[in-house]
Amino acid sequence: MKINVLIVEDDAAMRVVLRSTVLSVDDGIEIGEIYEAENGREGLDVLENEKIDLMLVDIYMPIMDGMEMLEYTYDHPEWKDIPAIVVSTENDEDRIDAIMRKGLGFVHKPLTHVLLKDKVKAIMEKHQAKSE
Repeated sequence: MKINVLIVEDDAAMRVVLRSTVLSVDDGIEIGEIYEAENGREGLDVLENEKIDLMLVDIYMPIMDGMEMLEYTYDHPEWKDIPAIVVSTENDEDRIDAIMRKGLGFVHKPLTHVLLKDKVKAIMEKHQAKSE
């Protein structure tokens, strides 16, 4: 099964890094379409129009930040089960713990391809096991 990925990140260079990393995931996960948004509001617009199986979301963005977007997403009946990985420079351990308690993945920027690939694989395997 191919998964469609939504990357929500305001930095164009980081979107390129995230896209190339997602495309390099090969451990039994086939990537379908990759959609990009520059802020949470644009991310919600993509969710309204496309089937998304995984989200990679930055926290700090203009217009609507990543946490606002994710709160809205998880209150929406059609989107509440989409797994997400927060990709951020966040250093507040309490906030990171809160993110993890919500079942979200978390990866610090700057990141490595290997770390993000491993996190994508782990969260998708967890999501698929939960769905079965």
